[in-house]
Amino acid sequence: MTCYSGTDFGRAFRTVRNNTILVAMDIPAEQWGFRATPESMSVHEMLAHLAGYTTWQLKLHGEDKKTFVTFEDFGSYIGASKAFEQACNTRDAVLQALETEGEAFASFLDSLSEADLAERVGFPAPLDPPSKTRFEMLMGAKEHEMHHRAQLMVCQRLVGVVPHLTRARQARMAAPATRN
Repeated sequence: MTCYSGTDFGRAFRTVRNNTILVAMDIPAEQWGFRATPESMSVHEMLAHLAGYTTWQLKLHGEDKKTFVTFEDFGSYIGASKAFEQACNTRDAVLQALETEGEAFASFLDSLSEADLAERVGFPAPLDPPSKTRFEMLMGAKEHEMHHRAQLMVCQRLVGVVPHLTRARQARMAAPATRN
């Protein structure tokens, strides 16, 4: 028993993706080329990467429903994801893709049963462990997005934008306490 249903998963991913979209919208268009360091992804590249990342997860776990993933499979999925990222070549295209692909992925997560989440997916040697549950693999997509969103929030600070979550916390702290 996972105690974390597909519906829970879909709701949690929607929260993560909605926060990512709010971060994206808070960063001025003229700052989307910003890189925290010369070798890091730009804001635009990171957001396009996030928009494309769930596309390969959805194909692997949904459309193809693989129970064994070869190195060739992985290369194919990542290649298609990279092509999707490259097609997101404007701010509007990235924002639209974040919204539509995020909802497609969240809807897929909503549909998963406990048996689906518990199903094991195998990998070729020398990968260790030799298999993971679908739940663990799909949770990786959410963790991946949160990792990059943290990087984007640092970028916000570096271009002079206070992240929306910080602004909301500051407003709550500044509000007078209500007394009963």
